[in-house]
Amino acid sequence: MQKKWKNLLMLFPFLFLFILPTSIEAAGDVYVVPVEETVEKGMASFIDRAITEAEEAEASQIVFEIDTPGGRVDAANEIGEYLTNTEIPTAAYVTSRAYSAGSYIALNMDSIFMKSQATMGASGVINSDGTAADKKAQSAWISAMTAAAETNGRDPLYARAMADSSVDLPEFGAPEGEFLTLTPQEAEEVGYSDGTFPDTETVVEELGFEASQIQRVEPTFSENLARFLTNPAVVPILLSLASLGLIAEIYTPGFGVPGITGLLSLLLFFYGHVIAGLAGLEAIILLVVGVGLVIAEFFLPGGIAGIGGAVAIVASLLMSGQDVGYMAFSIGIALLVTIVASVILFKFVGFQNNFFKKIILSDATNTSEGYVSTKTRLDLIGKEGKSITPLRPSGSGEFEEERLDVVSEGDFIQRDESIKIVKVEGSRIVVRKVQEHEEE
Repeated sequence: MQKKWKNLLMLFPFLFLFILPTSIEAAGDVYVVPVEETVEKGMASFIDRAITEAEEAEASQIVFEIDTPGGRVDAANEIGEYLTNTEIPTAAYVTSRAYSAGSYIALNMDSIFMKSQATMGASGVINSDGTAADKKAQSAWISAMTAAAETNGRDPLYARAMADSSVDLPEFGAPEGEFLTLTPQEAEEVGYSDGTFPDTETVVEELGFEASQIQRVEPTFSENLARFLTNPAVVPILLSLASLGLIAEIYTPGFGVPGITGLLSLLLFFYGHVIAGLAGLEAIILLVVGVGLVIAEFFLPGGIAGIGGAVAIVASLLMSGQDVGYMAFSIGIALLVTIVASVILFKFVGFQNNFFKKIILSDATNTSEGYVSTKTRLDLIGKEGKSITPLRPSGSGEFEEERLDVVSEGDFIQRDESIKIVKVEGSRIVVRKVQEHEEE
């Protein structure tokens, strides 16, 4: 028996060698990802990349530092899917604000931590113009908020109160008619926060890791630029600059600053939307086809190519936007700017349309420039002759052996009647029948 125990003790160091590497290998890095500014498609693309990098590195934890006033519901839903689909444990650390879409993102994580003075909630869904969304959109958003809370073991009442102002929670400063916003202490009280900590490093240690294991994921320059270019406030400005620049270029000689500004604005619009994952290859192809058709319109008759090109360009813009309705609104603003700018440039600034001068004939045969369509024969007034054809009322007459096309004042005049020229208007010669008493 003693020999058997002795043999087991001898094997113990070898068992330890097998167990130790496994435990060390399981302790991967902690990825820290910022969730800042407005929630939009650019942010969703960045978070997707961050989670993918963490999964490829076999990270043990992802901590999201949240400070956002909210943003687009569709982008928040997309981010929520990324969070629920990853097998890596996720934690939200609310450093300042987690409002609206930000609170939804936090609720989709396994754990939530807050910084002192941070707040979370105020998640009523509104339209881009600041008005309340329709009942259908509100109902869908409330359901999404409550489902996110339930999925992670939190009381859905408070998530509902964040998005539904009809829920009455006066003890948390949210009576009926007000959206719920939780402080760190209140969030801990209702089980929405797992603790209040001063910084990310302390949160990481609370989760059982060392600060040295932190790997920060920051947005690249192109991702930051894409987020800026796809911001709902920037899109109509870019489209307006594009249309204004191209219109101004038509009214100025050569190709200069206005044309470069217009093309650059259009390129920036599509660059941002491609990087953010909003515009695909089909939208770029449609844009190229549209521009080609517009150029072809200057050389083809009928106007069909120009109309087709305009439709293709507008369709490519609509396909590239986050929301078709908002893109239509932005295009409308750009169109209005274009019309107003065209009127100002043409009427008040006095710009000449040099581009169209090259393809449209603008010369006129004016009398002041020596062009005369017909000679006015004022010297014929008063001359008498005879009609050589019946005048019904037009016909021919002979005056001093000169045959002329004439027209009577309205009366029918037979052939071989004596007539007199009473008026000459350009090529129109008016005659009158000579009465017998006039002959005498």
